[in-house]
Amino acid sequence: MRTIMKLFCLALLAIHCGKSSTPPGQEPNTCFFLGVDTCLQKPKTVVTINMGSTKQTIHSFGASDCWTTKFIGKWTNVQKKDQVADLLFSMDTTANGTPKGIGLSLWRFNIGGGSYEQGVNSNIADEWRREECFMNPDNTYDWSRQQGQQWFLQAARQRGVKYTLGFSLTPPVFMSKNGKAYNSSGGTSLNIQDGKLDAYAGFMAEVTKHFGFDYLSPVNEPQWAWGQATSAGQEGTQCTNDEIAALCKAIAPKLAGTGSQIVVGEAGTLAYLYGTNTDNRGDQITQFFNTASANYIGNLPNMAHTISGHSYFTTCPDNTLISTRQQLVNKINQVDATLNTWQTEFGILGDICGQYNGSPRNTGIEYGLYVAKTIHHDLVIANMNSWQWWLAVSPYNYSDALVYINDPAGQMNVANCKTDGIVLDSKQLWAFGNYARFIRPGMKRVETSIPGNNDPAIAAGTLMISAWKQEADKKVVVVLVNPEAKEKTIQLNGLTVGVLDQYTTDATNNLKRTQSTAGEIRVPAKSVVTLTGKYQ
Repeated sequence: MRTIMKLFCLALLAIHCGKSSTPPGQEPNTCFFLGVDTCLQKPKTVVTINMGSTKQTIHSFGASDCWTTKFIGKWTNVQKKDQVADLLFSMDTTANGTPKGIGLSLWRFNIGGGSYEQGVNSNIADEWRREECFMNPDNTYDWSRQQGQQWFLQAARQRGVKYTLGFSLTPPVFMSKNGKAYNSSGGTSLNIQDGKLDAYAGFMAEVTKHFGFDYLSPVNEPQWAWGQATSAGQEGTQCTNDEIAALCKAIAPKLAGTGSQIVVGEAGTLAYLYGTNTDNRGDQITQFFNTASANYIGNLPNMAHTISGHSYFTTCPDNTLISTRQQLVNKINQVDATLNTWQTEFGILGDICGQYNGSPRNTGIEYGLYVAKTIHHDLVIANMNSWQWWLAVSPYNYSDALVYINDPAGQMNVANCKTDGIVLDSKQLWAFGNYARFIRPGMKRVETSIPGNNDPAIAAGTLMISAWKQEADKKVVVVLVNPEAKEKTIQLNGLTVGVLDQYTTDATNNLKRTQSTAGEIRVPAKSVVTLTGKYQ
């Protein structure tokens, strides 16, 4: 019997270990004996890292305080507030080395327009989506407002978040044409009274200086309509490119002497950055950073050399996911190849090709993998320098948050969460953390390849890889996204490194720390894995 088993194994060796049956990018199978047992190793996917070929430099990973921190930040239970803040900002670890949080490096603060003070007269039905305004109609300021948001701003800074950004959705209600914090005109223009543009610029600059924001984003998603005559879902306003340029020209001198910079764009979808300019609200790269444009603002003082947009509605099917980002890069190369690109708002909204949906709330690994897939393509195909999420915290029965709040009884009841609640995590949070926690500001992306197979359309459904280095301390980070229902074995070539720390997010683990070596990395089915180590 032993002889027969050995002969059988040799036959398997001949069948399975031949080069002709080895897929591109995989090492041949090898066989070995343990007594009479036959053991066939799983094929390895060989990934080559070219540490000498550098791409973009990472600025940050972030999220916004909209809208819920107004209440959660005022909870009397500080321990629960700290729990939320730790999940978002902490760089600490547990005793076994597993991270306590995702270590965001940028925090977005919503500069409110005054709908909260208007109450029901704001025509924004949901009080969670109304915001206070620091400025009074008599041009004085009340810095005691937005206390909940201020608590989280302080918590972010206490935990070492490197950058803060203030963003405005609307002029203050007493400056707007309709006296509301949303634009009900149905047109394309900014909702502001004649002669008030400079006052609006002064308001934003004053708030930026008071809180010491590193960045100011003055206009958000100017391409969308933000309400009807008697109702709106939130604060917001349309705005044309020439109005955005004029507003930035008014803000820039008011920030003189500060380190704060203006970040422009916040396009409602990436296509508005490189095209779709039928009504003077698209093609923002050309409009704002082509020196021949009438709306050129790239030479303004305190203007970041950065264009920003949102990745909504561009993520499926895979050919759209890839081609949209390729077109974005092509436009940047045509206009100004040195221009930085930020993805500044994303969440799971609406029906996404029948695979995902904002409603109802889903915090499982499939949604985490979708988030990781989007981040990967924004970083690797679009060369984004910063990647930022929309709702950091939410009590809603919806899938567009990182941290969730249920009411004290454990139910999804928004009204009952105003003063207390139960804090919950999500796979969206932890999959985002596979990037944000480890790819730190200043790291550079380096080229990766799988010999014989570098088609991004194939990678999107099988294995997505990115690698990053920090030259000062010889740190390397590799992120692997495996969307398939089978484990993969990876071998890293082109990298001299010792033991790697491995952090795995899958259906049962959240950045669980283990260790591996460059020659044998096990990537579980349906998982996001981050590897960190020191290279020579």
